[in-house]
Amino acid sequence: MRIRSSAAHVEISAPGKLNLHLEVLQQRPDGYHELESLLVPISLVDTLRFHPAPHGEIDFGWEAAGMPGDVAGMPVATKNLVVRALEALRRYVGRGLGAVVRLVKRVPVGAGLGGGSSDAAAALAAGNLGWNLGLSVAELHELAAGLGSDVPFFLHGGPAICRGRGEQVEPVTGLGRLHFVVCMPPASLLTRDVYRACVPAARPVDCQDLLASLRRGRLAQAGRLLHNRLEEAAAMLSPWVDRLRREFARLDVLGASLTGSGAAYFGLCRTARHARRVAALLQQRAVGRVYAVAGGC
Repeated sequence: MRIRSSAAHVEISAPGKLNLHLEVLQQRPDGYHELESLLVPISLVDTLRFHPAPHGEIDFGWEAAGMPGDVAGMPVATKNLVVRALEALRRYVGRGLGAVVRLVKRVPVGAGLGGGSSDAAAALAAGNLGWNLGLSVAELHELAAGLGSDVPFFLHGGPAICRGRGEQVEPVTGLGRLHFVVCMPPASLLTRDVYRACVPAARPVDCQDLLASLRRGRLAQAGRLLHNRLEEAAAMLSPWVDRLRREFARLDVLGASLTGSGAAYFGLCRTARHARRVAALLQQRAVGRVYAVAGGC
């Protein structure tokens, strides 16, 4: 999350993410599932611009960069996570603060790339700075956890293992610069539907072997260890998951997996050049929007 601020406005780059590992352990009494996930932010980013305003209202607008206007699938302003995040800040401090907020959307919605959660984290950070609230990281984290499972991860800003329902964030380092090709098919999935269809692990897969492989630079081994427990549930709900599995199996990638609850699929590549070459091949197959991205560190 890159932040630029001045007396007049705050601008924040809100990255998407990939789940290199996602294990679903059990359902909790609150209806969520216990998870263990290794997440990395990627170079596909939204941009949020925040201008404090004296009128006491949140004036929110968005545009879809490089996408048809109806593809981004953004909820109406009152239901959008950006607005909800700013409303949560206002309630927390008990002040009727105003802002003009504009979001440039590049991370596809319904992809499992965490774009909405990242935008919410960016809104919390922007509101804290732009309104001069001076809230601590712990206070922002508490607000983030109330907005969504991935929002605390994006506040942290780097690779992490997330547990609980996603709110327990353990930073990880030493992954190096990683390169991926990501494909978003022309159909999205609803997170709640995928989780309802998922059978929690009888024998959970641990992410430590994957983490060790990445830290040692053994990318081929890491590619074989990519894991997402939600993939089979997502495949039952959308034929695009199997289609992308087959397409990626034909590609020269080190490993491939669904990210989050889908519907985006990604492949681990050796270098940035390799990722661009694979992306060019995939674009010829009419399977959706394709991105060559970097992540990790």
